[in-house]
Amino acid sequence: MTARIRVFLVDDHRLFLSGVRAELREHVDIVGEAETVAEAVAGIPAARPDVVLVDVHLPDGSGAEIILRAGKASPQARFLALSVSDAAEDVIATIRAGARGYVTKTIAPAELADAIVRVHGGDVVFSPRLAGFVLDAFAGSAPPIDPEVDQLTAREREVLRFIARGYTYRETATELHISVKTVETHVSAVLRKLQLSNRRELTRWAEDRKFV
Repeated sequence: MTARIRVFLVDDHRLFLSGVRAELREHVDIVGEAETVAEAVAGIPAARPDVVLVDVHLPDGSGAEIILRAGKASPQARFLALSVSDAAEDVIATIRAGARGYVTKTIAPAELADAIVRVHGGDVVFSPRLAGFVLDAFAGSAPPIDPEVDQLTAREREVLRFIARGYTYRETATELHISVKTVETHVSAVLRKLQLSNRRELTRWAEDRKFV
């Protein structure tokens, strides 16, 4: 009998994590879970998974940090990013850290299970629209990062995209699985860093830079 793939889950959204666990349990063995970078870096070597399913943004850091740190201690593990973000900079940073694939959280359960099998088998897997980001980056043609954008954290950029697209604070909070208060805090930080006064100016700034 073929051994089942051992999978470690990293995501700070408990409800989403619970859903992924339930969907994957019949296909793979879940050997560990973590909600922070620190927990993942400590737990992955101990669990010795074949595949680590890792979120890109966590309360104490990034998925790329987990890949860089835990990957050294667990060379047998392959990393597959699973994120709400489809931002080019997130995809590129995660792949450069060593992930073997990047899929968004809109993926169907059966497709996610298939992606895990493929990554474990040595393939690279991307959600269709994300593959171009990676090809551009490694061909040396990735667009340069705007220095104003670069001063924003990854989470602030995520919030900015949703707000600039016309999402309300509550809708943005739902999409990113964070509180409305946290969205408000991020928007205030973005306005301060970009020296903007209100949401209308923020939206115009994002449109001018094709950030939406």
